Amino acid sequence: MSLVALLFQLTYKPRINTISPVKILIVLANPHKGSFNHAIAESAVRTCEKNGHEVIFHDLYEEDFPAVLPYSEIPKNADIPAVVEKYCRELSRADGIIIIHPNWWGQPPAILKGYIDRVIRPGVAYEFAEGDSGEGIPIGLLPAKAALVFNTANTPAQREIETFGDPLETLWKNCVFALCGIDNFYRRTFSVVVTSSAGQRREWLDEVAAVVKHYFPVA
Repeated sequence: MSLVALLFQLTYKPRINTISPVKILIVLANPHKGSFNHAIAESAVRTCEKNGHEVIFHDLYEEDFPAVLPYSEIPKNADIPAVVEKYCRELSRADGIIIIHPNWWGQPPAILKGYIDRVIRPGVAYEFAEGDSGEGIPIGLLPAKAALVFNTANTPAQREIETFGDPLETLWKNCVFALCGIDNFYRRTFSVVVTSSAGQRREWLDEVAAVVKHYFPVA
């Protein structure tokens, strides 16, 4: 176990108190099957299953997720295709959520942004109070007790924060999960991946397992 993983285990973080298996939704967005993102996803899936939890796993590129949001789907009560409705149903029933993707221009890949647009939708992830036309603060609907985001980057962490302000932290923590009712949030960026050694990557994967185990312990 890496030093970072060990320190994480010694630092209190809120987690799900499980007395029975829970449903963990894991969403991966990277087009390269040999990517470190795929290795992170494999570690997360393996850890959740080892701890006795039910895993719902989606590789958005492998599944060719239809990312473009049609105008007709925007209203809360719009008719949506069965394939998208299935993703929505899984999200609305997940006890925990894990998102994995690279940092591309301070954003998720387009296919994952499409998932946000079409799946994290009104009536599923959030709604507005009666009489609110959409100008107010959404009411979160997601039942998940924790959300984890693992990113990869080729920008050093200090430069990411000082120069760019870490836009992915703002996106996932404040713009998505907080507004959808999930305050128990953890995010980790692994960098610089392009110059990392095999040993460094093994330590990072140990860290992924430790974090996932902490938030979703043995049932």
